[in-house]
Amino acid sequence: MNTQYSSIAAFQQLVELKDFKPPTKKEYVRYVRRLGDHFQCDPATLSEDQLRQYFLFLRQHKHFSGSAMAIGKAAFQLFFREHLGHTDWKVFSELVIRRGQPLPLVLAREEVQRVLGCLREARFRVCLRLIYHGGLRVGEAVKIKVTDLDAAQGRLRIRQGKGGKDRYVPITLRMIGELRAFWKTHRNPVWLFPAPGRPWRERREDRNAVLGRATTCMSVSAVQNAFRLARAQSGIHPQACVHTLRHCYATHLLEEGVSLRLISQYLGHASLDVTVIYTHLTATNEGQARAALDRLLP
Repeated sequence: MNTQYSSIAAFQQLVELKDFKPPTKKEYVRYVRRLGDHFQCDPATLSEDQLRQYFLFLRQHKHFSGSAMAIGKAAFQLFFREHLGHTDWKVFSELVIRRGQPLPLVLAREEVQRVLGCLREARFRVCLRLIYHGGLRVGEAVKIKVTDLDAAQGRLRIRQGKGGKDRYVPITLRMIGELRAFWKTHRNPVWLFPAPGRPWRERREDRNAVLGRATTCMSVSAVQNAFRLARAQSGIHPQACVHTLRHCYATHLLEEGVSLRLISQYLGHASLDVTVIYTHLTATNEGQARAALDRLLP
């Protein structure tokens, strides 16, 4: 259902005034619109008890995860408290969301090689290899520009990562060679991974020529779909996704003895506490710790 309620337009303006990321703005408006659809009325007319019922519905019937509940709570707080002025509503303090941090799925190095080896189309193969090589988020990888590659320093600039911050990740000469070889197939002046666009097949044009003229980067969904197909062909864990490669990057670097602080910096984590989770995914560090203790024992 895509009903437009009178209060939504005004709320949308409020959301636009906030310094939220575009996906967050979209989600906040979507949550409030869904609330109205659920009760078949303008959400601004709802009572506190109705909102309480809706929270119970999301938790008990829709089985929303902790993160999904947290987004909903934030969206409704902004709508009802700030937008409508219901500062006395207690439902928001009543709703307690405890979010455990499950250990992320990590593939063995051989499994990473196997799934990446199943990618036949160059743009997907190179992009996903780079994601693993640099621990990138898929949204960061597709937006890389030609000028972001600093071959002289052996590093790659990641623009506007999570939190809106730029960062640099180290990159090997071998990976630089792969990126250059792929770029030479299309020579787009801006994008390393340009989007071919849908009509190119219908026009029967050479795809590399189309890529060279592209004005937008490759889509996140295209990369995700390519990975799903490769995952099915490779036979690796069925829950693995593109983001799994980022977890693999961190864990495998940790196994190689790279410091947790450096890995945190490369991943663009705001706090070292976020990166610590990877220490629970490998036994290598415990082995190294025991060996170090043996050497320190007088």
